[in-house]
Amino acid sequence: MLKQLLQLVAEGGVHSYATLARQLGVSRGLLEQMLQDLARMGYVAPLGGACDTSQCRHCPLGGSCATDRRGNVWVLTAKGAQTAARRRVA
Repeated sequence: MLKQLLQLVAEGGVHSYATLARQLGVSRGLLEQMLQDLARMGYVAPLGGACDTSQCRHCPLGGSCATDRRGNVWVLTAKGAQTAARRRVA
């Protein structure tokens, strides 16, 4: 399921926790734990600080992120992007 989450974030766009949790069929709490697991493995990283999702189209991160309603954001790392790209080809 972590691979699925990584793929969803790598597809681009801004993904709310609610949307990701619904797509994966998990609770928001489990989704948060999954993001923390991916962070420990080096595939995603917390952006630090809050994000104003109304400014997404101007964001240098290209919109490959997950954000909760408080504005906390997780973004793909280079390792995460490379892994997701390899999985798309395979």
